[in-house]
Amino acid sequence: MYIVTADEMRAVDKATIDFGIPGRILMENAGRGAARILLESFPGIGAKKIGILAGRGNNGGDGFVVARYLAQKNIDVNVYLLSKASLVKGDALANLELLNSLGVPVIEIDNRKSFLNNRISMRHADVWTDAIFGTGLKSDIEDYIKDIIIFINSLKKPLMAVDIPSGIDSDTGQVRGEALCACVTATFGYAKTGHYLHPGAGYSGKVEIIDIGIPPLVAGRIAPKQGLLDDGIISSYLKPREKDAHKGTNGHLFIVAGSPGKTGAAAMTAMAAMRAGAGLVTIGVPKSLNPVIEPMILEAMTCPLPENTEGFLSESSFDAIIHNLAGKKCIAIGPGLGTDASTKKLVINILRDMALPVILDADGLNMLAGETRLLKKLKMPVILTPHPGEMARLTGKKISQIQEDRISSARDFAVEFNVHLVLKGAGTVIAHPDGSVFINPTGNSGMASGGMGDILTGLIAGFVAQGYPAEEAARIGVYIHGKAGDDIADSVGPFGYLASDLLKSIPAQIGVLMDS
Repeated sequence: MYIVTADEMRAVDKATIDFGIPGRILMENAGRGAARILLESFPGIGAKKIGILAGRGNNGGDGFVVARYLAQKNIDVNVYLLSKASLVKGDALANLELLNSLGVPVIEIDNRKSFLNNRISMRHADVWTDAIFGTGLKSDIEDYIKDIIIFINSLKKPLMAVDIPSGIDSDTGQVRGEALCACVTATFGYAKTGHYLHPGAGYSGKVEIIDIGIPPLVAGRIAPKQGLLDDGIISSYLKPREKDAHKGTNGHLFIVAGSPGKTGAAAMTAMAAMRAGAGLVTIGVPKSLNPVIEPMILEAMTCPLPENTEGFLSESSFDAIIHNLAGKKCIAIGPGLGTDASTKKLVINILRDMALPVILDADGLNMLAGETRLLKKLKMPVILTPHPGEMARLTGKKISQIQEDRISSARDFAVEFNVHLVLKGAGTVIAHPDGSVFINPTGNSGMASGGMGDILTGLIAGFVAQGYPAEEAARIGVYIHGKAGDDIADSVGPFGYLASDLLKSIPAQIGVLMDS
């Protein structure tokens, strides 16, 4: 499903109005839909006092419509207008005047003093609706409105946000000064990227999308560049196997991984690839580690490779790796590989010579730092799977800069270097060379433990080995990885499970998706 930026949503709104559907109608549909979500989300609301925080713009106008529908159901509702009424214009003003005609109380709060004068009455509200800023927020929230948001949050009363919680940047999900925390968000037309990027996802609660009458052809003309992964999208990618399929038709993956003390990463990557359905997997490891790796994996093959005196793969491994790529469908490089200088030279040489799709992770990414210009010269599909720290090393930015705008960080890199980039973390972002971006909603904080990235690398590589296009393999792998983590968390607890615990759940998740 589409998810949009603030600019894209404004373009959709304008195009809809130009199409012939007045803004007043869109506001009516939005407010009516939000009122329905409010009533459905909080049972027994008819006997409660409702407070609506409204700004002077169109988000406030949506709130005025919500208030009208509540009042018409004889629900006790007060509107707290965080502005002078004289500053309200356009469609919002028209809906404010309807409230005046119905006798709905509208209390103006346009400074700290008026806020302090109304604190006692505000405490009496049982349920709140936030219609202050929406997607129109352009700067950090300050002054008395910041005080009001802190106050409302401190009451710990149920709250519904209109479009997006006030204070959340609708593009990045970042908190702009202070933000209201909602149980549910009623958003209009399309969900916004900030609903699914953290910390915005935590402030948005359950996101309900309201159809406000935007014609599909209008959205098609705007063509938003972001999507949210879901079961339907992933199911559409997965292909049933032919009845006469055998291991040779399901792809052969070669993994370059492992170093002293890091053999587990190589083994988990291999096992995850096989759980994803790869027909054959071979792990290329330093020859001194081969006796360690072999007992760890029963189904995958190993390929002992030349190593340097410290036990790391080095340039001397290059010829053996290239020789063993015959008949392989893709190569994964990096899990547990180490960052020895000679290993870095090996990785760079492999990339320069490679004609197969490449999945680059962990130490493979760390060794690419400072050499990213090489990516522009590569002709085969490349998938990078950095966490924010690795992304910072690749780009030369601070981790905080990466996290402040995860979509732009991933998209800009993917477009510039013609790669598929999986920026891991809560709300993993998958960006492609054409500028399209997908956000993944699966997964949980219990997955923040060692080895989870190795499982993901194996999953993505396993799907590439089976012949899935790189962009689809990246999306499928990320989504199923998170689904498996959610399944384990539901069955054993929110944290404390291991990366290897996901392995048995992966085929079940694939099966559920293929049957849906």
